[in-house]
Amino acid sequence: MFRLGWFLGNGFGMQPWYGNWTGRAVTEWTQPSMYVDLTTSLERAGFDLLFIEDTSMVEDTYGSSMETTLKYGLMAPKNDPIPLVPLLAQATEHIGIVATMSTIQYPPYLAARSMVTLDHLTKGRVGINVVTSVSHRVAQNFGLDKHFEHAERYAMADEWMEVVSQLWDSWEPDALVHDTETPRYADHTKVHPIDFEGKYFKCRGPLNTIPGPQRRPVVAQAGNSHPGRDLAARHADTMLALAKTPEQMKALRQDMDRRLIEHGRKPQDLKILFMATPYLGDTDAEAQERFNRFDKAKHDPDNIEKRLWYLSYVSGGVVDYRKYDLDGPVPQEIGNGETTTAKAWLEGSENITLRDLATGPANYGMEFVGSPDTMAAQMGEVMAEAGGDGFLMYPDVTRRSIMEVCDGLAPALRKRGLIRDGFAHKTFRENLMDF
Repeated sequence: MFRLGWFLGNGFGMQPWYGNWTGRAVTEWTQPSMYVDLTTSLERAGFDLLFIEDTSMVEDTYGSSMETTLKYGLMAPKNDPIPLVPLLAQATEHIGIVATMSTIQYPPYLAARSMVTLDHLTKGRVGINVVTSVSHRVAQNFGLDKHFEHAERYAMADEWMEVVSQLWDSWEPDALVHDTETPRYADHTKVHPIDFEGKYFKCRGPLNTIPGPQRRPVVAQAGNSHPGRDLAARHADTMLALAKTPEQMKALRQDMDRRLIEHGRKPQDLKILFMATPYLGDTDAEAQERFNRFDKAKHDPDNIEKRLWYLSYVSGGVVDYRKYDLDGPVPQEIGNGETTTAKAWLEGSENITLRDLATGPANYGMEFVGSPDTMAAQMGEVMAEAGGDGFLMYPDVTRRSIMEVCDGLAPALRKRGLIRDGFAHKTFRENLMDF
């Protein structure tokens, strides 16, 4: 049996808003209704978590302009996901909700306090995705001239997590007395300043709110570089992972097991969820035809432009792909952004053109094509071979795709005993670690 999560890859932002099956998304994306529908459907389907991405900039690397970003609604405009979390939790009872926080956007004290507050409001169902942000534009929105180099970003993130973790532990488990007669709410001798002073952060503490139901909200990590993997091995409970084959999945799992042991943890302490994109149809032939249409559409000028925009973004604002000849060689500069993603896109691109890269296979993990029953069998076989903990599904967010996955694929998986058929515990952490 494995876990399922849904990756909300454009966060509380622009989901598909033109074309078929988009409804009123062009004007209603700022409202919670789509996300409430998604989250209640995921819980009904047996998903363990909703994973909400976030970014805080209007990207202008491609063409040195915001034109393409705002023409298509690519990662902007976008709302803050934190206020959305309680609305999703209020509509559900069991599913975990992971919100993204960046170490350059949130001081550790603010992050620790916000997450504990959300832990109370969700009755123990919140998680935090710790990211270091990607581009100079984000850094410049938070008082920096440019972003830190990749290695330093992760050194900073490790120290950030140390501060946050100490703040979460600044109240001892038995600090609350709740004596209404004396009166005495808490034992002050069991609430401690942390007096942290490091290279990047300084914090006195203690946290000025009481521990939440989980005491430590679930920590997620999405970086697949070596520093990102080390950060996950030290601090994370779950991890977003990219792999294209069962062999790559197995290799990543083995590497993370080694890192976890090196940091004094057990392999079962980290649940690795591999990104997967489903292409569903009533029959295998219908699903294949749907995939073929999607594959052919990658050659449309709009989709080429969006792909080149994305490649510029993952470079961290370093490489403007609009400057290059589509029929010329692929620039091989990695940049300072999502380095693992950039390397995955550029792998084997030395002898192809930029057009080939822009119209080639996506690099968002694994792709599954078929009817619900066929896809369920495929996913079961892959997970049995790879030994991972589950999949993080990454389809477009429309009400059609929600129904296809939650009312088509999920029942087929459940029929095979591959996903949960209910939740045994009250908190996100307990359910995540249940098996």
